[in-house]
Amino acid sequence: MSSNNPKGHEYHLVDPSPWPLLASIGALILCFGAVIYFRTDNAWTMVIGLLAVIYVAFMWFRDIIIEGEKDGHHTPVVQLGLRYGMTLFIASEVMFFVAWFWAYFNASLYPTEQIGSTWPPLDIELLDPWHIPLINTLILLLSGTTVTWAHHALQEGHRKEVIQGLVITVVLGVIFSGFQAYEYMHAHFDFAGHIYGATFFMATGFHGFHVIIGTIFLAVCLGRAMAGHFKSDHHFGFEAAAWYWHFVDVVWLFLFAAIYVWGSY
Repeated sequence: MSSNNPKGHEYHLVDPSPWPLLASIGALILCFGAVIYFRTDNAWTMVIGLLAVIYVAFMWFRDIIIEGEKDGHHTPVVQLGLRYGMTLFIASEVMFFVAWFWAYFNASLYPTEQIGSTWPPLDIELLDPWHIPLINTLILLLSGTTVTWAHHALQEGHRKEVIQGLVITVVLGVIFSGFQAYEYMHAHFDFAGHIYGATFFMATGFHGFHVIIGTIFLAVCLGRAMAGHFKSDHHFGFEAAAWYWHFVDVVWLFLFAAIYVWGSY
């Protein structure tokens, strides 16, 4: 029991919040809107759902930041729970990508007669792994270095270096996404019609989506660092973003090695 805590305990009993219910409603509208868009090309319902989800996420995260930075609810016990939660979330993400690797290796190691019993299929013009994919690999490895630099600078109390490291990391994330979009636009195969395109775009596309989410995550941390948030011994929001970014880095290394390099021979 902490003598500094007026509640007499270290746990955070959250106040009633509208955001879980509103997030569910927004996600439901988004899903229905996506179905309507796929069938009718009318995107308005989907856009409304997306805007609702973004608004709720912003407000919910704002409340959590206030709880931790101003209200002091993120005690060591609460931070431990947050660490467990983030660890389990990343573990679930690992299994998510295991599914796409499983699909890819199942198709490539045991090619069926429908694709000519060979892998890659004979009618597929592959992407050069030593061009944009290699550049993107170097970009992500460098970004992992810069976010680690920012983390160590935060632990040492060097806020200027924290901001510099995060700026570089966010810029590198944006550059990676730009190269990925360019690669997709110039690919000589598409998602539909064959298993190669489906497994390629699902695996690399979902990774690209995670890069965008991670870039936003780090951009929020950058804004918070510039606003004076985070202390050397109280910065789990930053740590969670760094963990997530390193996870994205590692997944890309497996994608590059398995799908781009091994899959091209």
